[in-house]
Amino acid sequence: MSFSHLDAFERPRMVDVGDKPLSHRIARAEGFISLHADTVEKIRGSQIRKGNVLVTAELAGVMAAKQTQNLIPLCHTLNLTKVHVEALLEANGVRILSDVRCTGQTGVEMEALTAVSVALLTIYDMCKAVDKNMELQQVRLIEKTKQEC
Repeated sequence: MSFSHLDAFERPRMVDVGDKPLSHRIARAEGFISLHADTVEKIRGSQIRKGNVLVTAELAGVMAAKQTQNLIPLCHTLNLTKVHVEALLEANGVRILSDVRCTGQTGVEMEALTAVSVALLTIYDMCKAVDKNMELQQVRLIEKTKQEC
């Protein structure tokens, strides 16, 4: 069996996508962080000392998507055309949704997953002083599409 990301000497390599046609690519991901009810109320009431948790998480997610190629060793550098991250406060935590788009030769699922993961980690960081039982859960790709240009 051969692997696309290994060369003949089984060393990691970035796959050459240069011959692939350009296509419009979309990936959506989601994740959840469970929080104590008191923490949810502190977020709702803007009582977390580090600042606005939801807005900061959304910004962190956008920034992370743009840096994916620097975090995941074999990811291609992509010209992202859209990164949208939404933090939704729920009764028992925060749900993060990402929507990432580009026109390119490879997909954007790693960027969408990275956006969600870093947004969740940002919430963890901002709330760790008040909640010792947070848990990151259900980080997953929910959709990816490709449409030829």
